[in-house]
Amino acid sequence: MKRTFAIRAWLLVPAMLIAALPRARAGEVLKITIDGTINPITDEYIERGVARAQQDHADAILIELSTPGGLMDSMRSSIQHILSSPVPVIVYVQPTGSRAASAGFFILESADVAAMAPGTNTGAAHPVLLYGKMDDVMKVKVENDAAAFLRSYVTKRNRNADLAETAVRQSKSFTDQEALNQHLIDLIAKDQNQLFGSLNGKPVQRFDGSTTMLNLAGDSVTPFGMTLKQQIMDYLMDPNISLILLVIGALAIYVEFNTPGAVVPGVIGFIAVLLAVFALHLLPTSFAGVALILGAFILFALEAKFQSHGVLTVGGTALLILGSLMLVDGPIPEMRVKVATALAVSIPFALITSFLMTVALRARRNKVQTGAEALIGQLAIVRMPLNPDGKVALMGELWNAVSSRPAEIGERVRVRAVNGLQLEVEPEKQTAAEIPQ
Repeated sequence: MKRTFAIRAWLLVPAMLIAALPRARAGEVLKITIDGTINPITDEYIERGVARAQQDHADAILIELSTPGGLMDSMRSSIQHILSSPVPVIVYVQPTGSRAASAGFFILESADVAAMAPGTNTGAAHPVLLYGKMDDVMKVKVENDAAAFLRSYVTKRNRNADLAETAVRQSKSFTDQEALNQHLIDLIAKDQNQLFGSLNGKPVQRFDGSTTMLNLAGDSVTPFGMTLKQQIMDYLMDPNISLILLVIGALAIYVEFNTPGAVVPGVIGFIAVLLAVFALHLLPTSFAGVALILGAFILFALEAKFQSHGVLTVGGTALLILGSLMLVDGPIPEMRVKVATALAVSIPFALITSFLMTVALRARRNKVQTGAEALIGQLAIVRMPLNPDGKVALMGELWNAVSSRPAEIGERVRVRAVNGLQLEVEPEKQTAAEIPQ
């Protein structure tokens, strides 16, 4: 019995030692999803993702990319985060039908591993100068700067730098297969599992010259989302949303000024305008567009004052439409206000604003119909002789009155002022039909 117990005890020792050994940590891939334009918010998002992956000691960062392009400054900053990342970065253009155009091409080429899904495309990375057309000298400068920036890291990634440069200088685009065959990307994968399987055990040369081995098969993929603030601001980065907020806010504030004490329109308008201004501050806003919108408001105000029979309103509407279209001068169509949005916002806003201004000004010009001021100018009939004090009948009531001249019973007098409960009147010759009884 003792011998059996001793044997069992000795058998438990190895099992306990094995259990005490540190277990291998399950690998992790941090996943960042970019589906939209490249702007300051996506730049901040990538920066946070790189920092989190470093903090969590992730095996790799997966950036799923689908973008028409975006702002050059935001693109450069995002690429800096990717190149300096201590964790290998995989940029994967997907799903099928997506693209990594313009700024997206730069980001794709900056990755440690550049991959595309079947049916995707990339390229068309010619830089566009904001606020107007480039002259020949400026065009050459911008092209050379963008091409040199692209070559600076594409060469170190052992990709086709000469061909990549044609996407900048000639706006060339490439399908997934063309990009693979001409060494612009590293592989084509139909889905995430195939992507990780193709990379398993594959050495990857980092930007700093070091080589790392990727073993991603079996790794857990952790989605890394935007913060609430980033989600809101990324939504506001759509120039169409910013314009709608700006117009709604301006209209709500105007309603508040015309109905003091309503509070709700003022609060809503202030918040909407504040959000729009903050978004426009991050976007490439054109001061010419802002000036045209202000000019439109001035014409609406003049229409309410001078009554030009709609001429000023039409001019203001035209300025508002042009100003809306010019408000954001983005490098790609997705970062500009659409014509449909400009029309849908400008025309109703112009009509509503003109109507409210006209009603408000007319109300100020109209004679007061209530209170003491409404009595001024009315005709009354003398009931007790005015010498100079007496009483008069006005609107079915008997009033104390004082007259500038004596008046007998039955004479007509006109009210010139109201002092408390006493009327100041003046005799006036009128027909009996004009006298209110």
